[in-house]
This record gives sequence, C-alpha cells and structure tokens, in this order.
Amino acid sequence: MPEQRKVARQFRDLSRGELEKLFASLWHECRLTGMLILVGQYERAAKPKNPHREFECREIVEFYLANLDAVNNWDIVDSTAPKILGAWLVEKYDERDVLDRLAASDVLWERRVAVLATFSLIKNDEFEEIIELSERLMDDGHDLMNKAIGWMLREMGNRDQSQLEKFLKKHAKTMPRTMLRYSIEKLSREERTKWMNH
Repeated sequence: MPEQRKVARQFRDLSRGELEKLFASLWHECRLTGMLILVGQYERAAKPKNPHREFECREIVEFYLANLDAVNNWDIVDSTAPKILGAWLVEKYDERDVLDRLAASDVLWERRVAVLATFSLIKNDEFEEIIELSERLMDDGHDLMNKAIGWMLREMGNRDQSQLEKFLKKHAKTMPRTMLRYSIEKLSREERTKWMNH
C-alpha cells in the first residue's frame, strides 16, 4: 500500500481515460492505485478555495459511481467510499438516497460502499443513515457486510455511546455475532460481556 500511494501521488493528474484503463485491469493493485488517484483528485477538488469546487467534486463522484465495477475488493471499498461518496454526501443531504440504491444492489461491494460511505457522516455526528442501513442489512448474511456494519456501529459508539446502546438494546439478541462483536469492541470488558450475553 505505501508503494501504491507513492505511485498515486506521482500520477495524481492522470486523465479519466487513463484511470479507466487502470480500473479495467485484471490486476487488483492497478485498480486500487487508480482509485487512490481518484481519491486524491477529489480531495484537491474539495478544497474550500477551489472556485470550481462543486462542479469538480460532483463530476468525480459521478465518475466513481459509474466505475463501481472496479471497486471490487474490501480494501478498494474502504479506501474510497468514505473519502469520495461519503465526503460528498456530508454536504449533499438531498442526494443520500444513493445509499438506498447501493444497499439494494445484488453486488456485495456496492452494498459495502453504501455502509462505508456513512463513515464520513458518522464523523460529522450524523447517525441516521448507518442506523437505517444496519437495520436494513442485518440479515445480509455475508461476513464482510457483518464486519463493515459492526465497524461503523463501533465508530458511531465512539462518537455517541448512547446511540450505540440504544441500537444494541433493540438488536443485540438477533444481530449476527460477528456484527455484534465488532460493534462493541471499544466498550469495557464488562459491557462487552453484558451485550454478548444479552
């Protein structure tokens, strides 16, 4: 990953056409590097002093969503969804229905993009989306989804433990054990034991 980030910085201004070539590569490392370049482009476009900020950010988000076929591994999802889609949705409340569309996808990675995008919202003390997605995807059945949802619930708990406890009171008995373990990881031993035996 450090080497890929180094390459991404070196080719930070790569064109959309060249990025699409990386996204189409059979090699995971090429797809990930291309996506890291796109993250860097979004972060530069999002700088407050950029006079074309909204136009450029929207264009990158749309390009990202149009190329989700290349976001096909957990590390690509986790490296991009919060920093592109999530960062955009912090400011675009009325566009958050994209999370519902992604959550309804048959593609595992698109569902994980929806969940990981909420990381930016959680950091902004906005929990509505992760609570709704957690309830909606609780029976997803895939371990990578259980881990992702548990991770985001844990991050919510880091910001507001009462919100996590409220969620656990409602769902601890029925939520997948992996999801529960991830969500309570930062609680005290006594609290973890309580929720595991709830």
